[in-house]
Amino acid sequence: MSSYDPAKTAILLVGYQRDWFDSDGLFNSVIEESSAVSGTVANTEVLLNAAVESGMTIISVPIAFSEYHNELENPIGILKMIKEAEAFKAGSKGAEIIDAIAKFGEWIVEVPGKIGFNAFSNTDLAQVLADKGIETVVVCGAVTSLCVNATAMKAAEDYNVVVLSDCVSGRTQVEQDMFCNELFPYFAEVMDHNGFIQKVGVKV
Repeated sequence: MSSYDPAKTAILLVGYQRDWFDSDGLFNSVIEESSAVSGTVANTEVLLNAAVESGMTIISVPIAFSEYHNELENPIGILKMIKEAEAFKAGSKGAEIIDAIAKFGEWIVEVPGKIGFNAFSNTDLAQVLADKGIETVVVCGAVTSLCVNATAMKAAEDYNVVVLSDCVSGRTQVEQDMFCNELFPYFAEVMDHNGFIQKVGVKV
């Protein structure tokens, strides 16, 4: 695809929450390099300014759990760690959207209900995209190998998918490179935020 129609394109924000991105967030240490985190956020801000300018749909799908994480029955891996740490608890500071993204609040459609890796599961995301006539989904956020990957793969079943390599954060640089250079290209277009903005035709 050589260009994108802003009216049929949605920016999908996955996991831009304090427990991931704040320096004192409960799971900030999962992302290896703090510079990668700050770069992801700064690049996403530029992207969102372009999205607002062009009239693109912006959707945030945060993860959140009830007080005792009862949604997670016999969790394993990182979901078990999240439950044990009581992270991403609804109403907690850690579950809040980070300030850099929250400032775009009036332009963001927030879709609640996410309790796992895939942003389409247990949410109305598919219906929101359908109602808006979306054909291309641009996935951004954290963590590259987990929520970003699961969401992008599911989206690829019904949409054109773009993953912005400098708007996603991985657990390690090796992991980030493997997913962006080797795995995502099997089902998505991979580019940086500047390349995408150029294809939309917005000057920022």
